Amino acid sequence: MVNPFDPKTAFLAKHAQHVVLIHFPIALFITAVAFDCLAQWRKSQTLAAAAYLNLLSAAISTVPVVASGLAAWQWAPSWDASQA
Repeated sequence: MVNPFDPKTAFLAKHAQHVVLIHFPIALFITAVAFDCLAQWRKSQTLAAAAYLNLLSAAISTVPVVASGLAAWQWAPSWDASQA
């Protein structure tokens, strides 16, 4: 039986890497927006720097997300519409 909470199941399952990775840049972007709003409200350069670093990390982390998405799309099993 497969344990859904086992990290090996999530990271090593066939075509699952994109599904796991896609949420990371989204969370970083949302956190960057929250930090930016707080920085504007509190006039804090430290919070603005945290927002910038979160946004930069989100941008950088999209590279493996796109690569894994293209790989999953390329290696996806073919689907025949007549079987639906």
